[in-house]
Amino acid sequence: MVVNDGTGWSGIGWDGWTDLSLIRARLDAGADPNTGVHFHVRPLHAAAACGSPEVVAELARRVDDVDAEHEGRTALWEAVFNSRPDNARVLVAAGADPWRPMMNGWSPGRLSLATPTPDLFTLPASEAGLSAAETAAVAKARHLINALGHLDQDGFSVACVAGITAAEAARRLEAIPADDNDIEEIMDDPFSDLDDSLAVIGITDVPGGCVVFQPWGYNASTPGVMKRLSVGSVCYGMFANAKSGNQGAVARDGVIEEWDTHPGGGAISADEPTEDILTAYLYHYQAVAYCFAGAGLQPTDARSITDQPDVWLRLPEQDWWS
Repeated sequence: MVVNDGTGWSGIGWDGWTDLSLIRARLDAGADPNTGVHFHVRPLHAAAACGSPEVVAELARRVDDVDAEHEGRTALWEAVFNSRPDNARVLVAAGADPWRPMMNGWSPGRLSLATPTPDLFTLPASEAGLSAAETAAVAKARHLINALGHLDQDGFSVACVAGITAAEAARRLEAIPADDNDIEEIMDDPFSDLDDSLAVIGITDVPGGCVVFQPWGYNASTPGVMKRLSVGSVCYGMFANAKSGNQGAVARDGVIEEWDTHPGGGAISADEPTEDILTAYLYHYQAVAYCFAGAGLQPTDARSITDQPDVWLRLPEQDWWS
């Protein structure tokens, strides 16, 4: 059992890094400004990612090295990645280097060019900026996120399929049109007969392919559904699990390639491909948009992930987990 005696960093939650008096009291009581924080390890990294500029400034004043790295990135990189431009400005004022090489070519300054504040730092003449492909990826992500908006509820599942129509998806799943009265009853209470409601999915055509969506369960992203949908194509799916977070999967040509991923989670390592690092930033906390982007879908609105799909279908009885 870890006892919080007020002298270390234990017991400080995410919102604690906005409380200057709390952080200052811990520092004055002997907490190490350079290490000791769960997950981020370095206090300055934690504050840069989720704290206030005042706390960042206090820690930056006390650390041995404002540009110390953890897992290949500095506190300034964390501030940029987590869309904290005010924290980034404080760190630069404390001596942090925006153009220090890291993260497979994505210095904090270069990453900032993909953010809503691309003028956060002055671009040196030696820096080329974003490539045409990277600029296009940024524009695509912003358009996609804006079109889809944000789903407030958990418990839904989605599968985004490239290059096939809703009619073809229904054929592959051997699904039949659902009865309107059944849909009305499920809408009233999807959990009164969960086995029955899990058999019902919505399918919608969107530019680039189609979307399978289930507002009340996981079946749209089960292996059986995704493998059938992905034959000759690719399918990105996820289940928004209220208990454990977003559970993602990728199927290609009938085979599950990735399972139990965390789309939109933002976890990335320094040796990832450069395009994957940009993707992790662009779709941070945007798990559904990540799935649409992975399948190359280009929706103009969010209708495919609402309770108004093109058609409601009933899946045949079988084990969709196989």
